[in-house]
Amino acid sequence: MKISKWILAFYINSSIHVALAVVALTEITVLEYNLSVPKALWMFVFFGAVTGYNFVKYAKIAGLHHRHLTNSLKTIQIFSGLSFLALLYNIFYLPWDLMLIALAFGIPTFFYAVPLIRHKNLRSFTGIKIFIVAFVWAGITVIVPVKVAVGEVSVDVLLTFIQRILIVVVLMLPFEIRDVPYDSLNLKTLPQQIGVWGTKMLGEGILLICLVFEFFKLSTDGAYLISLLLFSVLLGAMLIISKPYQNRYFASFWIEGLPILWWGIYIFLAAL
Repeated sequence: MKISKWILAFYINSSIHVALAVVALTEITVLEYNLSVPKALWMFVFFGAVTGYNFVKYAKIAGLHHRHLTNSLKTIQIFSGLSFLALLYNIFYLPWDLMLIALAFGIPTFFYAVPLIRHKNLRSFTGIKIFIVAFVWAGITVIVPVKVAVGEVSVDVLLTFIQRILIVVVLMLPFEIRDVPYDSLNLKTLPQQIGVWGTKMLGEGILLICLVFEFFKLSTDGAYLISLLLFSVLLGAMLIISKPYQNRYFASFWIEGLPILWWGIYIFLAAL
């Protein structure tokens, strides 16, 4: 039992779970536009997500307590280091112009943890956290695979990019709600400014707008549309039941795992 709990904790805390979610969102884009991408891209997305998330989560902790790190955090550091090396290895198998695009989306992640202006990182700026995450996720999971496979970004792809930003914003809201008791008031997160219920209603409205955007596309895949609808309903329901004091793994496992479920639904519907 202890081993299984350790494995689950490591799986979540080392960002493997969230990295698989990012890969799933990338795969959804690949399926929606029938793209052909190299295997190195999947490795790049996965190890890039692990490296980026662990850097943001643990850089400050490691810097302050590097001599007194727990065994679990040391293990995560080693895993993150190996992931970074794997990321560098796979970079050489991808076009350099694509790396410049990926770098543009990666820079906000770096300055999210590292001071940018007057000893402040991007997280210190009011209400910007979820939009940075949404922008980076959308760029990596939509723009990057389209550029590596096609080279051109169409109007439909831009609409998908906007949809993805909106979806990730809503995915972040249960985390914002969860962190209400712990976040500094200076952060001015959405729940702090409009309340928990207001945040939930805003999220439901964003999901509705996301669905409306689908009907502005020049061509729509039926399987994608239905899977998007089902995913939105499920995400909306999970958002409604979110609360400041929630189960330990409600947000970090179930919410973060929804993109993986979305990918599974899309695969199932596309095979019918």
